[in-house]
Amino acid sequence: MPTLSRWFVRSALVCLIAALLLAVLMQWPAASAAAPWLRVVWPTYLHLLVVGWLTQLIFGVAYWLFPRYSAASPRGSERLGWASLLLLNLGLALRIVGEPWAAMGGETMPLLLGSATAQLLGGWAFVANTWPRVRQR
Repeated sequence: MPTLSRWFVRSALVCLIAALLLAVLMQWPAASAAAPWLRVVWPTYLHLLVVGWLTQLIFGVAYWLFPRYSAASPRGSERLGWASLLLLNLGLALRIVGEPWAAMGGETMPLLLGSATAQLLGGWAFVANTWPRVRQR
């Protein structure tokens, strides 16, 4: 398995654990009473599951298993792959901070806009790198 795929899969597993921990904390009455921010983290939980767990797992496996681009560069641009990983995780980190803060009344429009932009660019980087590998036989 390529190094980049391992990083995508490991990042996905960390997000899965974080999402499951957050799910337990959201259901635990004592934690919700002690930490009011736990009442507003449902979108963050979903983002951890969908972008953090599912998307990164899919990207990592796709980078690894899709047909080879060429003998010289079998997986396309490694730089674009790393950019995709870093941008997705940067966007996810900004979202993890920004969504609860926004739900509690904080002004976070630049933070959430930065998060969405980073994730969009990460997705585009992945598509740009993977597109040439999807071809007819």
